[in-house]
Amino acid sequence: MTRPPPLARTRRRIRWVLGVGLVAVLAAIIVVLTHHVPTSSSFSAVSPQRPSSAASPNGSRGELRGVPGEAEGVVPDGVTVFDEAIPAVVNLDPALLDALRQAAAGAADDAGVVFYVNSGWRSPEYQNHLLQQAIAEYGSEDEAARWVATAETSPHVSGDAVDLGRSDATAWLSEHGAAYGLCRIYGNEPWHFELRTDAIDHGCPPLYDDPTQDPRMQQ
Repeated sequence: MTRPPPLARTRRRIRWVLGVGLVAVLAAIIVVLTHHVPTSSSFSAVSPQRPSSAASPNGSRGELRGVPGEAEGVVPDGVTVFDEAIPAVVNLDPALLDALRQAAAGAADDAGVVFYVNSGWRSPEYQNHLLQQAIAEYGSEDEAARWVATAETSPHVSGDAVDLGRSDATAWLSEHGAAYGLCRIYGNEPWHFELRTDAIDHGCPPLYDDPTQDPRMQQ
């Protein structure tokens, strides 16, 4: 057999070295990508500040993590003033709840409006929880007081206030609520209503700009 000339053997060796080197480079690239591309699970972690609604088998969000649930006054989505199983509704003052239900029936007949409840009765623990959240959000106790009362002064804790959801309900009740003794109290909270029986004959009293102007909050 005739051996290939030296130049041919050199070219073959160069091609072999280049091929091995290319394979090594590709392997290194694959390793780097494998170790640096995040898996899908790294994007689906639930933040501990925002508990999952599936945390509790009865739907009380966050109860297994020490966050207030339905028993403390948290209201699930879709609750109306007619619900009989939600503490935030059934623990309201009976006179307030009766007036709300009468007004809700009138709103449904008049305009097909439903009174959904965002918040009603709250336990002192839940009220304090909301106050601490407000302080963290607004940066000071003074600013937080414009939105959230203390457990000692809040009409929610005593069952004397309700926060309604959806603008059609709050607009209807702002216009017609006095006939049922239901009044807005604060200019900055169009969703917040309380019972003022004198309003049936004399209309609702003037609004406070915010809760800090309410003498009840100064206790």
